[in-house]
Amino acid sequence: MGAEFFYGVEVFLNGLMAGVMYSLVALGFVLIFKASGIFNYAQGIMALFAALTLVGFQDGQVPFAHLINALLGTEVHHFGWHLHSLIAIIFSLIVMLVFAILVEKLILKHLVNQEPIILFMATIGLAYFMEGFGDLMWGSNVKKLDVGIPQGGNFWIEEKTAFLGGEDFYGFYIDTLDIYATVIASLLVISLVLFSQYTKTGRALRAVADDHQAALSVGISLRTIWIIVWTISGFVALVAGIMWGSKSGVQFSLSLIALKALPVLMLGGFTSIPGAIIGGLIIGVGEKMFEFLIGVPFFGGATENWFAYMLALIFLVFRPQGLFGEKIIERV
Repeated sequence: MGAEFFYGVEVFLNGLMAGVMYSLVALGFVLIFKASGIFNYAQGIMALFAALTLVGFQDGQVPFAHLINALLGTEVHHFGWHLHSLIAIIFSLIVMLVFAILVEKLILKHLVNQEPIILFMATIGLAYFMEGFGDLMWGSNVKKLDVGIPQGGNFWIEEKTAFLGGEDFYGFYIDTLDIYATVIASLLVISLVLFSQYTKTGRALRAVADDHQAALSVGISLRTIWIIVWTISGFVALVAGIMWGSKSGVQFSLSLIALKALPVLMLGGFTSIPGAIIGGLIIGVGEKMFEFLIGVPFFGGATENWFAYMLALIFLVFRPQGLFGEKIIERV
């Protein structure tokens, strides 16, 4: 087997790691959709806001510094201290918990039994509000996020695999950050699956997803479940924000990672946690391998931008509920 084959294997491995990250983002959508029937357009903004908050805590940045300085004529920007990454992550989680409680109390409880399009429009409004609020609170400049995860090519893997493809192959190039991100995302995905299957709260989440009225009749608090689900989704958004922000910096384009989750959801189904995982892997591997085998030789590259959406469009035509989603039945 020549160097070309092993370059293909390298592309496949990088696709798997990208797919795990797509699955992680998609899980946030699935959790909220299962529990409340809401397609949360704000999931990408949640990842951005969580990452902005984390960097702000790490750097000791004064929240709303621009507004305070404009009103009071001061020049305060930092408290003069820096927090350890772990402590900053804990504080960021607390902020996302408060955010979940506020979303339930100020938005969701007033929209019970409303049409899905109303709920969807509410999350669009929430997304744009959070984008502006994050800008006001932490500033709009690009921020560097460093939580101690190594970056750059993994030279150990490169050296150990250099012999596989002969003189024209120099070993698998795999970013160390991608390896850490894959391990962390995989552990989080497994934890969420176990949580939903084997804990009392997880079973309550699934009961609410299956039938709201039946869940209410056996004493399950819908409002409590919504707070739990939005908190978990906030935690998922924080992890996604850390991984993507560490790679490309914390900037407002980070919110667009949610768009990558849409094809994943269309493939796996909006109500299936395993579907989000498998859909993410299919999209991750598919777009990388398509680019390697077909995109570069026949289209000159740049197929990663549209391959996932084209594949999702095909699924929408022939299997609109996705691979693992519930079959769509309309009563007339």
